[in-house]
Amino acid sequence: MSPQVPAVKFNNNLEFPIIGLGTWKSKPDEVSQAVKDAIDIGYRHFDCAYLYENEKEIGTAINDKIKEGAVKREELFITTKLWNTDHKKELVVPALKRSLELLNLEYVDLYLVHWPLALKEGLGLFPKDENGKTLFSDASYTDTWKGMEDCVKLGLAKSIGLSNFNHKQIQKILDIAEIKPVNNQFECHPYLNQSKLIEFCFKHNITVTAFGPLGSPYRPLRPGATVLLEDPVLKNVSEKYKKSPAQILIKYQIQRNVAVIPKSATKSRIASNFDVFDYTISSEDMELLNGLNKPDGRYSLLDDCMEHPDYPFNEEF
Repeated sequence: MSPQVPAVKFNNNLEFPIIGLGTWKSKPDEVSQAVKDAIDIGYRHFDCAYLYENEKEIGTAINDKIKEGAVKREELFITTKLWNTDHKKELVVPALKRSLELLNLEYVDLYLVHWPLALKEGLGLFPKDENGKTLFSDASYTDTWKGMEDCVKLGLAKSIGLSNFNHKQIQKILDIAEIKPVNNQFECHPYLNQSKLIEFCFKHNITVTAFGPLGSPYRPLRPGATVLLEDPVLKNVSEKYKKSPAQILIKYQIQRNVAVIPKSATKSRIASNFDVFDYTISSEDMELLNGLNKPDGRYSLLDDCMEHPDYPFNEEF
């Protein structure tokens, strides 16, 4: 692990660097360089997913850096995710093997169930009927979890966890789990501070990773939604500490003991996002940021799955 990055400890005693590079929306032709730059800057944690369709390029970059002696595999922490069309128990191990082949790795450090809801198998990433309606699968995420446990037993994943699960869904997993989830990754930033879900996860010894910590600037805005990075309260805090709004948002999560995976493919931004360990945000300013929470603060909705019985965002947390 990188000496300058604090780590969070999982319930299986393995460690997880508190900051990583997000790779969602990183184009295949730019992600390799982004990963190489990040390793040179000091990142050791990389957040991937089969859905992002860039695992092959990420794997090439990682293996190039290992070959040149810049880093060892055991110093890296690689996360990837099971997509919604592979939720049937018998599809989970083959799905991870496919990701490992793309990444050119023998194991991942963390494998996450990307969403609690299952989509129809075998018809592409976003299966739809002739009217453009998303096709669901009847696979249950508790069965999916049994497949995830097989990934650990086979040595293909060191740890397993969840993503976008609400507290009731996490509890259902805990009720049947032989191997407990170590992490839940979900959207989190001051407009959606997720205090209740974080508290629930911590109570059950599950670590948290915040995706979209900068308010998902790459995502199209809903009508009436505001841009987090331009929030006046955030700007004031940023000026006070002489740090960029992005750096404040990253540090905000780290001070809550929440791992954070800002995405960028620009070397200067990748470096700036990492430069957050030389200051502390006061408890008063943390409260100010927490106070920005609002009912419609969520940017990532997966709108076309709202009718799915396992859609996670109908619960308060």
